[in-house]
Amino acid sequence: MKKLLVILFICCAIPSFARHITGGEIFYEYLGPSGTPGMSNYKITLRLFRDCFSGGAALDPTVNIGIFDKLTGGAVAGSPFAVNLDHTQQIQKGGNIPCIINPPQVCYQVGYYYLTRALPDNQMGYWIAFQRCCRVDNITNLSVPIGVGATYVGSIAGSNTLGAGNHNSSPQFFLRDTALVCQNRNFTLDFSATDPDGDVLTYEFCEAYSGGSETNPVVPNPSSPPYNVVPYATGYSAFSPLGPGVTINPTTGIISGVAPGAGSYVITVCINEWRNGSVINTHRKDFILKVADCDFVAAQLPLSAVFCDDFNVGFANQTPTSLIYAWHWDFGINGTLSDTSNLEAPSFTYPDTGLYTVKLVVNPGDPCSDSAKMQMSLYPGFFPDFIPSGICVTKPTSFTDATTSAYGVVNGWRWDFGDLTATNDTSRLQNPVYSYPIVGVKNAQLIVQSTKGCIDTVTKAITIIDKPPITLPFRDTLICNIDTLQLGASGSGVFSWTPNYNIISPNTANPFVYPKTTTWYKVLLDDNGCVNNDSIRVRVVDHVSVVTRTDTTLCKGDGVQLGATTNGLQFAWSPTLNLDNPNILNPMANPPVATTYQLTAKIGGCSATDDVKVFVTPYPAVNAGPDVSICYNTSVQLNASVKASNFYWRPQGSLNDPNILNPIAHPALTTKYILTATDTLGCPKPAYDTVTVTVRPKVQASAGRDTMIVFGQPLQLKASGGENYVWTPPTYLNNTSVSNPVAKITSNIDSIRYKVYVTDLQGCLDSASMLVKIFRTNPQIFVPTGFTPNGDGLNDVLKPIAVGIERIEYFSVYNRWGQLVFTTTINGKGWDGQIGGKPQTTNTFVWMVKAVDYTGKPIFQKGTATLIR
Repeated sequence: MKKLLVILFICCAIPSFARHITGGEIFYEYLGPSGTPGMSNYKITLRLFRDCFSGGAALDPTVNIGIFDKLTGGAVAGSPFAVNLDHTQQIQKGGNIPCIINPPQVCYQVGYYYLTRALPDNQMGYWIAFQRCCRVDNITNLSVPIGVGATYVGSIAGSNTLGAGNHNSSPQFFLRDTALVCQNRNFTLDFSATDPDGDVLTYEFCEAYSGGSETNPVVPNPSSPPYNVVPYATGYSAFSPLGPGVTINPTTGIISGVAPGAGSYVITVCINEWRNGSVINTHRKDFILKVADCDFVAAQLPLSAVFCDDFNVGFANQTPTSLIYAWHWDFGINGTLSDTSNLEAPSFTYPDTGLYTVKLVVNPGDPCSDSAKMQMSLYPGFFPDFIPSGICVTKPTSFTDATTSAYGVVNGWRWDFGDLTATNDTSRLQNPVYSYPIVGVKNAQLIVQSTKGCIDTVTKAITIIDKPPITLPFRDTLICNIDTLQLGASGSGVFSWTPNYNIISPNTANPFVYPKTTTWYKVLLDDNGCVNNDSIRVRVVDHVSVVTRTDTTLCKGDGVQLGATTNGLQFAWSPTLNLDNPNILNPMANPPVATTYQLTAKIGGCSATDDVKVFVTPYPAVNAGPDVSICYNTSVQLNASVKASNFYWRPQGSLNDPNILNPIAHPALTTKYILTATDTLGCPKPAYDTVTVTVRPKVQASAGRDTMIVFGQPLQLKASGGENYVWTPPTYLNNTSVSNPVAKITSNIDSIRYKVYVTDLQGCLDSASMLVKIFRTNPQIFVPTGFTPNGDGLNDVLKPIAVGIERIEYFSVYNRWGQLVFTTTINGKGWDGQIGGKPQTTNTFVWMVKAVDYTGKPIFQKGTATLIR
């Protein structure tokens, strides 16, 4: 596979102003004995890192390094030591990075501080420490993203681990080009080191230490261990600084996995030095990895894979990205060109088992194309399985491997018996045995493999109990003394039955018994020493008793439940016609005619019979008559008929006599009258019928309001409330059969009252009347000269009374200051003597009225009226 640029940023030591630190490491070199006996010379190097683009402080020109005796924790003579910056080195990724989308600039400064010092040889060795605040801001995997300092620690081994007269130089991490890591993409970072003594090195993530503070970033006198661990954010830890998707190879120092989201992450890698099979010292490097929001085209497949499920295999690029627009797969079958696909995630059915080289090319022909290969083994037909046996607590539970493999031989087993109370509940045997100490559900797991490389897992829930379960089909039964009965039990283990009385095969799960008297049979189940017991009572009788219920009468069409008192166990009714189930003790019967039913009850080979007669009679005949409609506030006579001994109506309140067949009904509302009939000779149940008397809505006749006219003025009447109208008297009317006739009074009369009869479509009737007063004047408007608004109902309102007027255009009232206090256009509506709800005192008011008379002539009048309190 073409190596893509997997660019990693080990951000180095640089805060903004004080915040500039991005990494650090202390290592040392043994230079040999000093001129003083019992002392050795060491060259100690502090290597600090700073981001070239940081706006924070530059590397310190002088640092303070502390050295401490591991045994006492005390500082050695002269500690702390002021050490000057010797030189700096700038490493920068040059030029544009091809095939990377949104690549950041990669550059950091490395500062070197050297201290050569003679130290007394001792048993425990020494700690070397440098402390400074602060690290760069916005560190993603810390819960406190700003203001966190750093402590960089080195360790010199003593004679207790090295042996007397032996010395050690620490390993040194390779100072490589930093690489860019793109978020959510696979990456590989080489953080290996070299050891000048040839010691074996192993690698692991470990704690990053804090140090210093924002108020005192420069620590003049570094402290001795222990040191505070930086505050890791939720989801991260010292041992998982990039989340669960990233690990470090303990042998090679390779960090790999799927990168987290874009941000800065504190990482500390510890190297353990092994000599003669023992760890002699630990070396640390603290750095900040910058994960960038970048992307690139990549093809990635596992280097090798084994498929054991099916000949049809699905494939997918393990590094999906929107930058990929084309795919070409070659599934590795030699001698054919048909084993290819251009799908993003294809599947392919292989013709046979074997080894295949699968190749993926993404964006073929593009300058930024990439490819990957995978060595694939295909051996389908591998099915993991196992069979547990024995489920009693503290007793052996056997696990039998039942895995099948169509190709190769099953050759590896790893069992986890799911005992959460133990740490030794595992085995690598093919068919192990385990004893569970407590009851409960255990999730036993088998990971199994074959010589072809197939690996799969199967998990089963096993319920561990304190005794083996026994399942019985019944616990109490009844037989006749001439019968033989087969008992039954199920469970895992060996069965034995007692007493040994009239029993065949007592040491089986299903013996036969033929007791002559009632007997309790006890069953014992032994499952490898795990014991349980239960029992069955066999009741014995020498005859069957059966007594059916008494004869009964039912109404035709109804059903009746048959029944009997019996000690029988099996039942048969006859005839079976019109029975819902002839083989139960209490069936439902619905015979159309009188029928005698016989019941046969059995216990084994014994039986007895009895019978019951069901008489059938018809319901009483009842007819409440046809439904009817009536006008409001009228009556109707009902007409019913029955064939029964007794009858009655309900409801009864609106009937003149509820105990006759033809009562008079006078309901106020629509009513359903129910006629109930009963018979003393036949069917004992009542029969019902209903007649509905619908009451039509009341006719609301209206002749209009009383009115006044002048002599010679035509008046159009206006009736309402129905469909048909008749006016009386017909005098002066142009039509007496319409709702709106015109009256023109030509005689010398003062008044006349007209009455109108109104009917609806059903002929329901109502009437109303209205009075017409005739004035022998010209059309005019009468307004009183005074009014008394005292609430006595007499002359309380100042209003116009119009005669011969078609319409009033306005009637307005003013006070003496010309203020409008009331106005209306409605004849007969007036002023109540209040302004804004406040009653007015006695005073004189001016009124004006403008109207149009029935001939169309305008009329204007004005005057005064006195309000009297």
